[in-house]
Amino acid sequence: MSLYQNLLLITAISAFLSIASACSDGQCKLLDECSSDGDCEAGLYCFACQQGFSGSRCNNSLPFNKYAFLTTHNAYAIDGYPLHTPVPRVTFTNQEDMITDQLNNGARALMLDTYDFDGDVWMCHSFGGQCHDITAFGPAIDYLKEIEAFLSANTEEIVTLILEDYVGPNGLTKVFTDAGLMKYWFPVSNMPKNGEDWPLVSDMVANNQRLLVFTSIQSKEASEGIAYQWNYMVENQYGDGGMQAGSCPNRAESSGLDDKTKSLVLVNYFHSMSSKEKTCEDNSGDLINMLRTCYAAAGNRWANFVGVDYYKRSEGGGSFQAVDTLNGKLLCGCDDIHACVVGSTSGACTP
Repeated sequence: MSLYQNLLLITAISAFLSIASACSDGQCKLLDECSSDGDCEAGLYCFACQQGFSGSRCNNSLPFNKYAFLTTHNAYAIDGYPLHTPVPRVTFTNQEDMITDQLNNGARALMLDTYDFDGDVWMCHSFGGQCHDITAFGPAIDYLKEIEAFLSANTEEIVTLILEDYVGPNGLTKVFTDAGLMKYWFPVSNMPKNGEDWPLVSDMVANNQRLLVFTSIQSKEASEGIAYQWNYMVENQYGDGGMQAGSCPNRAESSGLDDKTKSLVLVNYFHSMSSKEKTCEDNSGDLINMLRTCYAAAGNRWANFVGVDYYKRSEGGGSFQAVDTLNGKLLCGCDDIHACVVGSTSGACTP
């Protein structure tokens, strides 16, 4: 079930539990009763289902940058991934299940490393910016076809790809075309350039612009229409440098986290060398603590993307709870999206 559908389900159930306060003139918040679109805050509209609760209420969709998404770091570096080279793979992994499973389990952003290798585009770890037989995982098209199949089967879902890009000119354009993904492409021309809100999620879905792709190569925005990541996003330091309690520095390529000319915030929380045992601890309470630290560093903005290793491992709610916390904060100011109260003002939450 998509985030959009989950929010509608929460709306339908919660409506029987509380009564909304009167509001108007652009002051109505999500799930408040309303009589016209003009009653609702920016990004909301007044809508009533034919069946369900009585009366119209301010409903989502919100802009894309008003949501948070589970993000799998090195999503391609999968335990037991089939060999595609003549020698055994000698490198580390970061995830435990295939791309399809990651998406089906709730990941909505994938961090991928793309390289020119063996006459094609591959997913790979590297030494010195080069892919080798012992660090290669597989041709990029195999992974991208899984993403295409997911988008085809789940017509209300949006997927974001964040690429560490070592591919020459037009290589990515070709492999995305060959994988059948261009029909979902969100165009650079529709991306906000100065910190404005992104389009509504509902409009992105309606227009079938459900694949966002960011590259680390600046020139490709002009030459291939692939968005240069740091024109639109701030990002904290990855690896061990981003794991220090109470500190959330930006990575070198990103502007400062408090640069509000970029509408999206990516928070990494994983060690330089992956460890399943350590990740289990990292993805528990430490992760949410870092998200709070980075909220302050980003000028009181909650993260939109949470990049983690071994996303299913934790000693509690883990990365899933972290994303629920972020969406609660973004949607209604609560510590969990499930605590958002129908008809409430921001910060009114269930226990």
